[in-house]
Amino acid sequence: MSASGRWMGCLAFSSLLLSFPAMAETSAPAILAQMQHVADWELGHLDQADNPPSADAKLPRGWIRSTLYLGLTALAERSPDSKYADAIFAHGEHEHWQLGPRQFHADDQLIAQTWIWAYQRRHDPKMIAATRQRFDAIIKANPSGSLLMSAPENCFRWCWSDALFMAPPGWVALDGVTHDPRYLAYADKEYRAATALLFDPDQSLFYRDSTFKGRSGRDGRKLFWSRGDGWVYAGLARILAALPSDSSSRPFYRDLFLRMTRKIARLQKPDGCWPPALLDPRADTPSETSGTALFTFGLAWGVKNGLLPEASYRANAEQGWACLTRAVDPDGKLGWVQSQNDQPDSVQKWDTQPFGAGAFLLAGGALYDLARYR
Repeated sequence: MSASGRWMGCLAFSSLLLSFPAMAETSAPAILAQMQHVADWELGHLDQADNPPSADAKLPRGWIRSTLYLGLTALAERSPDSKYADAIFAHGEHEHWQLGPRQFHADDQLIAQTWIWAYQRRHDPKMIAATRQRFDAIIKANPSGSLLMSAPENCFRWCWSDALFMAPPGWVALDGVTHDPRYLAYADKEYRAATALLFDPDQSLFYRDSTFKGRSGRDGRKLFWSRGDGWVYAGLARILAALPSDSSSRPFYRDLFLRMTRKIARLQKPDGCWPPALLDPRADTPSETSGTALFTFGLAWGVKNGLLPEASYRANAEQGWACLTRAVDPDGKLGWVQSQNDQPDSVQKWDTQPFGAGAFLLAGGALYDLARYR
């Protein structure tokens, strides 16, 4: 299909979504049922869950599958069916609780968040041994090269927006289970450095990386990618969830979360979704589910935990969930997930990726908690 044909398909889907009611069933049992439906499809199709296909999706400790397993932790905490937790523990045993192969790359650290979750439940030191060893080695090396994406060492530090979801929540969580302050100190230092480079204070959004500063989208506006900012926003929620309430680091992450919230809520489309390019002003922009899921997770988590006023933001979270559930096929496959990229792109009904399902499960877990304590 031509690029113009794909784009027209996206616009047709957006028009279809706009014809649906804004709200979906948001009772706790209904949310849990949707989460299980999506997770069951993913677990039953691990080798075919990426369309378009990608070699990265087959890596058992790569970021694509790691996002799915992180989402499964949200379901395992809430479902009475032990098979979801069993799948996580089986995956950990099969992978010997190791991280990805690249020492400094944030994508290869994402799985640590799932291993720490497992450790918090079974307290087996082997579950976090490799994580501690890797993070200790990074602290010792203390990479201090350029954060510019064009630099040769660009993946040694958190110099792109996705990295702020992949790595720092794991560092903060490891501090929480080991009570070793070095992990939080390193996360704070590197997160602040990335924010100084990538955060646009006028828009309260993050550029995907340094190469996007000064670039414009097709409408002439600054280019902010929905999933890229979704990674940051969801990562902030996960950091805040792991930080003690009296942590001196908390105000920095809380204030950044609140600033992004105000902007993100204003950019939500009438159908409850967010478009691939956040500042695209057209009403008929395509709706995309991975960015929408990450924003929905952060909004629902913020309301449930008292950071966001319910009267102001609960409807945003529930409308986001409505968008997501409309994108689930009858068999449980989540569609309209923009494939791997570093910027806004076309998306179609049959596009699906494990990381989209993982983000869906995170969003569902936060909505479930909100529904139970309304």
